[in-house]
Amino acid sequence: MTSLHERRNPVQPFTDVILDSVADGVFTVDADWAITSFNKAAEDITGTKREFALGCACHSIFRANICEGGCALRETLRTGQSVVNKAIYIVRPDGRSVPITISTAVLRNAEGDVVGGVETFRDISSAGLPDSELIQENSFRNMVSRSHKMRRIFAFLPDVAHSDSVILIQGSSGTGKELVARAVHDLSPRCDGPFVTINCGALPDTLLESELFGYKAGAFTDAKKDKPGKFALADGGTLFLDEIGDVSPALQSRLLRLVQEKTYEPLGDTHQYTADVRIVAATNKDLGELIRKGEFREDLYFRINVVEITLPDLADRREDIPILASHFLSQLSRLQNKEILAISDEAMSTLMAFTFPGNIRELKNIMEYAVLMSSGGLILTAHLPERVHAASLSEDSAMEDSAADIADKPTLAELEAHLVHEALRRNDYHRLKTANELGISKTTLWRKIKRYGDGGVT
Repeated sequence: MTSLHERRNPVQPFTDVILDSVADGVFTVDADWAITSFNKAAEDITGTKREFALGCACHSIFRANICEGGCALRETLRTGQSVVNKAIYIVRPDGRSVPITISTAVLRNAEGDVVGGVETFRDISSAGLPDSELIQENSFRNMVSRSHKMRRIFAFLPDVAHSDSVILIQGSSGTGKELVARAVHDLSPRCDGPFVTINCGALPDTLLESELFGYKAGAFTDAKKDKPGKFALADGGTLFLDEIGDVSPALQSRLLRLVQEKTYEPLGDTHQYTADVRIVAATNKDLGELIRKGEFREDLYFRINVVEITLPDLADRREDIPILASHFLSQLSRLQNKEILAISDEAMSTLMAFTFPGNIRELKNIMEYAVLMSSGGLILTAHLPERVHAASLSEDSAMEDSAADIADKPTLAELEAHLVHEALRRNDYHRLKTANELGISKTTLWRKIKRYGDGGVT
């Protein structure tokens, strides 16, 4: 029987040192599938000591979900074709399943003969999908954020919610204005009452007026019976006037009385009615500019702008992209009944470089597309919509075409380096806290620090 010492390939001592300095797990096998080398990262990820692994069959150490059928390393040795970043599960001796990505290659001797195979693997258990504790720590009323700007909003929302003041939420489309309005309602003494939403920008004046104030039977053709408006339906609760900046000047005067006096008059009725309603308004437009153009009443603006909340664009809170992308991925993969383990570093870097004109709503749509395109395992850059990586390619092309652009626009690497350095600084250079904030594993953070340094691009 071949001894363990004989099975192990004779390598120079410094080769072991090099392999042990690599953050990814690395192991090699001979023609009989016995492990001949096993680095330090492989020990850490698998929970198996090198002394025990050497000489053992690789399937007995990894117990992966592909060991019985579909072994990537076996396929590589059969075809000579390498496998790159295949996502699988392994099972540690303590019974814990660990998602990893693997890459394989053939080992040849000096004469070119196949003598075995090599596999590298990376722990992605915290690279692309946050654990429940991390999500919980950064969640507030169905909103997920690590951004200091958003955390400040989360902090004062409970106090604002307990008042009856009118609130104006400003922010670009897709920034989550309705989620904030819903949080205000849920945190208020009115939480047991109705939360009624009306999109002021989706209806023409005539329909908006009847939807908002209601109408009496016979008020117009097809008005066969009385219909209460949104304001009446919100009695005892909250009325959310979304996209209030799209209301025409003609209708704004009636809206002013509704907001100011809580009185309304249904179409076709001569009586005034009152309702106990808390008003929350939202817009993606610059109301100050509309006032200057004469398109929005100044008195209505001051009446709805008692408490102002401005939501930042996703581009201004890029630290939220990893956790939001992972949060959506976790939800959507369950809905699509797919086993998605993580988002690859390259795909995440592409997302980090994208401008997101549609903000959080667009990010969710992108992740839904990626889940549909992926067959399972790992979300790669190729699974992202064309417009996302096309934007990255066009930015690269523009930087190649103009030296001035290179000076003015940061490269993808510089953007990523800046994000890493800022996160390290905020967490006093504590690597675990930094990795958790960025939504990546400690191993991935270690690689990025090695690439960029801990204080500036090297």
